[in-house]
Amino acid sequence: MFIEPLFTPGHYKEKKTAHGWIEVICGSMFSGKTEELIRRLKRASLAKQKVEIFKPSIDQRYHDENVVSHNQNFIRSTPVSVSSEILLHVHQGEVVGIDEAQFFDSSLIEVCQTLANQGTRVIVAGLDMDYLGNPFGPMPSLMAIAEFVTKVHAICMKCGSVASHSYRISVSDEQVLVGASAEYEARCRKCFNESN
Repeated sequence: MFIEPLFTPGHYKEKKTAHGWIEVICGSMFSGKTEELIRRLKRASLAKQKVEIFKPSIDQRYHDENVVSHNQNFIRSTPVSVSSEILLHVHQGEVVGIDEAQFFDSSLIEVCQTLANQGTRVIVAGLDMDYLGNPFGPMPSLMAIAEFVTKVHAICMKCGSVASHSYRISVSDEQVLVGASAEYEARCRKCFNESN
């Protein structure tokens, strides 16, 4: 049985560079993932590299188009509904940033592989665990295939220890609930488990 590949070479322009790779920035809410993504992308821009940034269109917490950190640091991005749209919008970007990766479909893994295999530096940021402490969306697979993984931590809002969990304080059992401090708190393992 022949299965047609999800992405064909006509969907993006070939790149001439030799080496691409994937970097993943992961952690809980309020750990500085987006801040770190923006920092890396701005440094690439300062180095005169062509940078393109994408985010899921459902994330409109702070702005419809910009990627915005909780500290209000921002960078211009292109919102997309599904991960396959990223390849349609990449125009020979040397560095591609993707924020809130956990909200994308599983095809994001193939998108990142395709870009990296064509010589692009791909920087992905997202939650590694959902509000129940389970692996979230395509993030575990992206962490497995990435050349570089950076796990950042927040401060537990209960005890002040190192936090790696996103505890939902609002009432909802939906896995995807886009929100900020009104919906979530960073918690350490102990305080997260005691609250659940």
